[in-house]
Amino acid sequence: MLKTNLFIVFISITLCWSQTSPTSGIRNKTPQIIAITNANIIVSPSKRIEKATIVIRNGFIEDVGQNVHIPQEAEIVDAQESTIYPGFIEAFSDYGLPTKSNNNSNADWRPSSGNKEVVNGGRHWNDAVHSERKAAQAFSSDVKKAKDFRSQGFTVVQTSSLDGIFRGQSAVALLGSKTANNTLLKHNHAQFVSFRKGSSKSSYPGSLMGSIALIRQVLMDSQWYQQAYSAYQLNKSQKKPELNYSLEALKNVINGKQTIVFSVNDDLSLLRASQIAKEFDLRFIYKGSGYEYRRLAAIKNLQSTLIIPVNFPGVPDVTTPERQFDVSLGKLKHWNAAKENPAYLEKSDITFAFTSNGLKSVSQFLQNVRQAVERGLSKKKALEALTVIPADICGVSDIVGTIEKGKQANFIISSGDIFEKETQLYSVWVSGEKFILKERKKFDFDGKWEIKTEKSQFEIHIENNSKIELHNLKGAHAEDLAIHDNKIHFQVITSEGVNRFSGRLWKQQLSGVVVLANNESHSWQASHKVEETTKKTSEKKEKSASDENVPDKTLFELVYPNKAFGRRSMPQQPYTVFINNATIWTSTVNTGKIENGDMIVREGKIVKVGKDLLSPPEAVVIEGKGIHVTPGIIDEHSHIAISRGVNEATEAVTAEVRIGDVVNSDDINIYRQLAGGVTSTHLLHGSANPIGGQSQVIKLRWGSLPEDMKFKNISKGIKFALGENVKQSNWGEKYTTRYPQTRMGVREIFYDVFQTALEYKKQHENYKMLSEEDKSRTIAPRTDIELDAINEILDKKMFIHCHSYVQSEILALARLANEFGFSVGTFTHVLEGYKVAEEIKQTGAMASCFSDWWAYKFEVYDAIPYNAAVMHRQGVVVSLNSDDAEMARRLNQEAAKTIKYGALSEEDALRLITINAAKQLYIDKRVGSLENGKDADFVVWNHNPLSSYARVLQTWVDGRKYFDVEDDRKMRREIQRQKAALIQLALNKKAKGEKVDTSAVKKEKHYHCDDFDDAVRGRD
Repeated sequence: MLKTNLFIVFISITLCWSQTSPTSGIRNKTPQIIAITNANIIVSPSKRIEKATIVIRNGFIEDVGQNVHIPQEAEIVDAQESTIYPGFIEAFSDYGLPTKSNNNSNADWRPSSGNKEVVNGGRHWNDAVHSERKAAQAFSSDVKKAKDFRSQGFTVVQTSSLDGIFRGQSAVALLGSKTANNTLLKHNHAQFVSFRKGSSKSSYPGSLMGSIALIRQVLMDSQWYQQAYSAYQLNKSQKKPELNYSLEALKNVINGKQTIVFSVNDDLSLLRASQIAKEFDLRFIYKGSGYEYRRLAAIKNLQSTLIIPVNFPGVPDVTTPERQFDVSLGKLKHWNAAKENPAYLEKSDITFAFTSNGLKSVSQFLQNVRQAVERGLSKKKALEALTVIPADICGVSDIVGTIEKGKQANFIISSGDIFEKETQLYSVWVSGEKFILKERKKFDFDGKWEIKTEKSQFEIHIENNSKIELHNLKGAHAEDLAIHDNKIHFQVITSEGVNRFSGRLWKQQLSGVVVLANNESHSWQASHKVEETTKKTSEKKEKSASDENVPDKTLFELVYPNKAFGRRSMPQQPYTVFINNATIWTSTVNTGKIENGDMIVREGKIVKVGKDLLSPPEAVVIEGKGIHVTPGIIDEHSHIAISRGVNEATEAVTAEVRIGDVVNSDDINIYRQLAGGVTSTHLLHGSANPIGGQSQVIKLRWGSLPEDMKFKNISKGIKFALGENVKQSNWGEKYTTRYPQTRMGVREIFYDVFQTALEYKKQHENYKMLSEEDKSRTIAPRTDIELDAINEILDKKMFIHCHSYVQSEILALARLANEFGFSVGTFTHVLEGYKVAEEIKQTGAMASCFSDWWAYKFEVYDAIPYNAAVMHRQGVVVSLNSDDAEMARRLNQEAAKTIKYGALSEEDALRLITINAAKQLYIDKRVGSLENGKDADFVVWNHNPLSSYARVLQTWVDGRKYFDVEDDRKMRREIQRQKAALIQLALNKKAKGEKVDTSAVKKEKHYHCDDFDDAVRGRD
């Protein structure tokens, strides 16, 4: 009792004296006390109390349970046969905030100029960075949206701007009718971040890798900013650091006191974001995409909390043969599996909350959550995802999320199990404020009633408290039904006249008076035929289940990636593989080709190559009669397997971006190129910039994650470019302002960047020489990830792959390299290389060219098909590359052309796509030839690999068979079977009325060197 009295005193104090606004008229100090009785109360996802009571005092729960004290002055609400749930919590929204089309005048929410030179109010130079925004300062209650949220059971929302990369700090608000000041529960809670730049006026970034680089640079700048101001306070005799509210606002993020809520649009982007979290040792909560089921193990390893949308895709449009060709097996499988995403997460023990974000209308939310439950999600986990998990995400679990003493009175009163389709929401209570959604039937007369009077016995059937039917009384019928509260009136018409019935419902029994046609009065009673009603309800549910407009289950097991040609698991690595009596092309200088040769592979490594070798016991044997075995083909220049932008074309120098951040392991071209014998490929930034981004060498381990495809512990590479692309010669009138616009300017921007990098390096060296005490008083040089990359070139830790055509530009870069002391690793394309082959050799550079491409633009008019052979004979290490997703599947034929154009030997021709390419990528100690100790990357052919009749039979990577032509034939049949079954399912669902998705099909992007678009424009 003492605790209860203290609670009452506390609530009374806060009620009377916590308002700062003046009161107009007489103050209302009347306590608001409500007792809701006779309800089944879901206190939390793991606790239920039958026939219980909630006592509410001034918006807070005073007590809850079966035997609680109800104050005499309390308003009693009888919730008999109702179920009460904790109010739902939306963890990801922009509720109550201005949008681009509805900007308010708040000083912290004004649009930016988007210009590096003109920055308003000490903010970040990039218009996609708004970490200084504070949702609480721009927040205002939105009556209509609040009503929409409450209709689905929501009582609390977390809100933040959803526009930009760094979007600002969130606020948490109640969905009641009070003013903004009184609805905000928490402010400056989490920093919202995304890879999308939204409506930013800044051109940079224009690619996903640019977004990642910007995020990394901003976080590093924030670390520097804190140190810089600390040092300045100790020593003001140095130049004051710039004022930057955006960097200042990230202080708590950097210090680990503020969480980042990171929004992504697919499963691989979630893993990309996790790499940033790992690099900076930060805690991220991920707003997911609905694709998480595709990479459950990797996501589980993050041990992070997710916010999951329920915007399940509509039925794919396969209504005509033409339209079905636009719908891939991957899209069909996602449609079939998407509603089970929450169930997959639960089975993998991944913590998640639900969000309505992504739905066209919030009114779809509860319906879609119920569909997830129907598809395997437990009701307990569903309720956690709606209450306690989002409460924890929002930092308000101490006051909301469960129905417990001392917490806000936020709850839902429903007709029953909230996850059943028939259940209705009667009302939502927000901090003790009642919002009626549907008038509750206080007395339910529905069902069959057996009526007895002194003169007769018959049945009446009542439906929806409005319709009445009479049974078992011959020649009679019932009409004029009227029900009000627990009172009922109706008439029974017989041959004798009108008989008028009047009665009351009490404890499931009817009783009253009937006035017969002869004006005699008698009493009557009726009992509810429960067993019949139950049977009818059960039949309704069975019929409802049979008519359900959603697929019952995921038809086919998950594969990796979950699309055509995906794998159930990684290929097994046999302990030993023995290739017997084959023609083995070693690509070594001394051996070349071994007729009737043998090769032994053990644990993914080549252990012996030669003739007449003994087969190890229990080895997997590949009988070699009539077959040829070569090293895996290596493509020096490729743009496959890259997500959302091959060029960061917004700036002339973008050395800070990294292709390795955006590897797309799900690209079907990986599998297709395995079918062409490619085992390793060099993923390059495009050629839009004089200095592009850092490259990534991968092995084509189809089905693996991006990080598992990367070559580890090798030298880095970076893309440079010369010529028409970088000076934007053919880009149209819109692209005439970016420097450089001439070939002279290209050389000068190289000089400027390298000179600046040297000066930057010197600044850092000078700072490192200071004592620890002097360092604390001196503003450190800022870390610049662009210049860090340039210095890695100067330190020969990163090698240049330079897109080049014209001899004059090739020589100009070679001279500049000599001046600054760096090395050009490889001139790629190098179509005029035959003119300066001797000079290229003298610089130590290598060359990677096309076999016979020419005349596709002005600067290649002088190309000749003898280019590779001429440079080879001058002693240049030469390879052939594809620069094209399709051509990479037949690089063996490209190599064969050098036999016709240049009379190269077969062995030298094959080296152009194996060991020479490996040398250019600095991976020749591991791959590129069949030698003892190297990785077992090899290809089995049915014919001489340089023949146009040659086909790949098998492709092995690390001693694992990633492609087999026989397996491929089986998979094609299985793909056809699966697609046919899913199409029929889609047509069946369409026939039953499920909505068809008629939006345009997004085709997978195949990038080329000069492709550029804004791949990160838009918002969640």
